[in-house]
Formats: sequence, structure tokens, C-alpha cells
Amino acid sequence: MHDDPSRAAVARRAARAGAAVASERFRTDLAVETKTEETDVVTQADRDAQRRVVETLREAFPDDAVVGEEDDERKTVPDEGPAWVVDPIDGTNNYVRGIRVFATAVAAVADGEPLAAAVDLPAVGDTYASDADGAFRDGDPASVSGVDDPELATAAPTVWWGFDRRDEYAAACRGIVERCADMRRFGCAQATLAMVADGAIEGTITNVRCHPWDTVAGVHLVRQAGGRVTDLDGDRWRHDSRGLVASNGEPAVHDALLAAARDAEAERVA
Repeated sequence: MHDDPSRAAVARRAARAGAAVASERFRTDLAVETKTEETDVVTQADRDAQRRVVETLREAFPDDAVVGEEDDERKTVPDEGPAWVVDPIDGTNNYVRGIRVFATAVAAVADGEPLAAAVDLPAVGDTYASDADGAFRDGDPASVSGVDDPELATAAPTVWWGFDRRDEYAAACRGIVERCADMRRFGCAQATLAMVADGAIEGTITNVRCHPWDTVAGVHLVRQAGGRVTDLDGDRWRHDSRGLVASNGEPAVHDALLAAARDAEAERVA
């Protein structure tokens, strides 16, 4: 199962199907709802895109578990057996503002470990995928950058800090700009990880415990493109880790980004 090419193909097909639904509704009159707080938004397009993704997955693998952000799909990745991790529209805040950086992400996992992924950015026109053979953008091989000096690196804070955690957000940004050449923020974790995998930026950080649908697909992209992804202790990242530090794998760059993420974490425990 770990080398099953059909799972990689189904991940790509399912991501494309969900992205098509999202693309159809983009820049239309959307009814926007909130979840736990005002900045945590959802639309009917999110729900419909997830249903299309899940339908595609279950046509091929009807007995597999599905972890999904919306509706009643399970919210945790099983430690045993095959499963799929789905984010129908990652970057919904961008989506509802008419900003093109949003993605449909699908990852195939086995025993808790990702083995294939697809991240489709329909409004940008790029599709990222990864399997046992590597990482790809629009079918061409993708690779992390070769920048080995943090002072030449560009990095992004990612995921979201609630209004009661803005000191951590500020510390993460400060940690990056004090150590790196520049900073970006894209508002879509999966797109950000894809950019690390493709060498557009050198890394991304957060000290937040991330949802698997925001991260698992992109983490697999980064690793298969030659990068490194760890938790705040510098250990190999898992779907249940606290924090995430993804880089091009160059030791000095990763260490600088790990230090920036720890700056944010220091604010959390202060």
C-alpha cells in the first residue's frame, strides 16, 4: 500500500474535483458564515467542494477513513490503516475576499504517515503533487531551493493565531525578519508549504498545533521535494505535533527558522 500509485492518482483526481467546485463559486455572491471566531469563516462552497472530494475518494476506496475540515468527517488521523486527509478550500479568508491564493488539498496516509498528496490552486493555475517518486508542479519535478544562508532566505509565518495569541504571532514575524532576508504571508498554509517545496520561499513556521487538513499534504510535498519538516523540538513532524517548521533542509536555514518558531512559543508559555 505504501507504494500504491493508484492512491497518488486518486489524490490528484480528488483535489482537481474539489478545486473545480471552488473555482466555479470564486468571486460570486457567497454567503459567509463564522465558526469558532469571527476570522474562522466557511461557505457552502467549502462544504460542496469537500463532498465532491469525498465522493471521488470513496468511488475508488470506499472503506478508507476520511479526515475532513467540514461536515461530519472525522477530525483526527488514525494511527493505523489507510486514510485520506482533505481540506476543500484552504485559505477560505482569501477565497471570500476574491484573493486567488486558495487550494484544495488531499493527502493519502497509511498508519498515520503521508504517502501521496495533491494541492490544487485553481485560481492561480498550479497543481502540486507528490508520491514515492518525488514532488511535482504541473507535472514537472519540483525541488526546494538551495539557499543555505538565512540572511538570503525568505520565510512565512503560517496558520493562524487567535486574537488572544497575537503576542505569539508578533514574535513569529519578528523572529523571521531578524534572522532572514524577508518575510511573506499568504493566508493559505497548503499553498505556503507548496511554495517551500517548489523553491519559491525557503521555509515557513508556526508554533500552533495545526489541523491535519491544513498541513499533511503540504508536508509530504516538502519532504518529497528534498526539504525538512520538524516540530518545535527539532524532531520529525507528525500530524499531531505542536508547531511546524518546514524548510529547504539547509541546516543553517532550518536552525534559524526553528529559533524563530521557538520565539513564538516562548510568548505562549510566558
